[in-house]
Amino acid sequence: MSGPDTSFRVPPFLAASGLLHLTALASFAFAPGWWRLATACLVADHAALTAAGLWPRSRLIGPNLVRLPADRAAAGEVALTFDDGPDPEVTPAVLDLLDRHGARASFFAIGRQAEARPELVAEIARRGHRVENHSYRHTHRFALLGPWAAGRELDRAQRILTAAAGRPPVWFRAPAGLRGPLLELVLAPRGLRLASWTRRGFDTVSGDPARVAARLTRGLRGGDVLLLHDGGGALTAEGRPVVLAALPRLLAAIAEQGLRAVAL
Repeated sequence: MSGPDTSFRVPPFLAASGLLHLTALASFAFAPGWWRLATACLVADHAALTAAGLWPRSRLIGPNLVRLPADRAAAGEVALTFDDGPDPEVTPAVLDLLDRHGARASFFAIGRQAEARPELVAEIARRGHRVENHSYRHTHRFALLGPWAAGRELDRAQRILTAAAGRPPVWFRAPAGLRGPLLELVLAPRGLRLASWTRRGFDTVSGDPARVAARLTRGLRGGDVLLLHDGGGALTAEGRPVVLAALPRLLAAIAEQGLRAVAL
């Protein structure tokens, strides 16, 4: 079996941005009278790059898994993903629910959370789920980090998660889905690929399990990538993690539609 693809291919949007920068620099040098237009073009370009990074499902600045490939969608697979764990109380309960329904999932673990609870990461892997990279610190300034600093975040988490799970993560999800325009330059040499989602439950802000489940099941179809959280989630009115009340509803809906919950 071949190893991970570590080649970096410049996305067309970034290539066009680079060409625009070169053209603007040339105009400053050889046609200084055009400096206002060149500056306006650069400002617009940077605004577009920023917007692309702030849109979690964007593919303009690099490959991004939003849905499963067509063959897996046709097979009725739906990918379950959980962010921001492992959590000593929530994660084991999530694992039990998944076991009960014969479901599999991908857990995007925060490096320092895993560093404190490596036994939970090992348990996720032991039960047949996948452990993936969600950065080391989960800082919401991640999108502002340069390639070197972002690489350190990924590398530190990668070492911890590989040691605990027994295999290296192959997927990365940026904190809150926000990223800088050069993230693919960081991911590709490390054999990591970016994953976002088709729809999310917003279980970090809503304590209503019915609404969380409805956001995930409305229009549900094969190939969807669904996002929940096994760490840092909201609580129900009774003080229970909302993910534990919403997940059974979601798993039941998946089964009722003849779909199958899988990892990425």
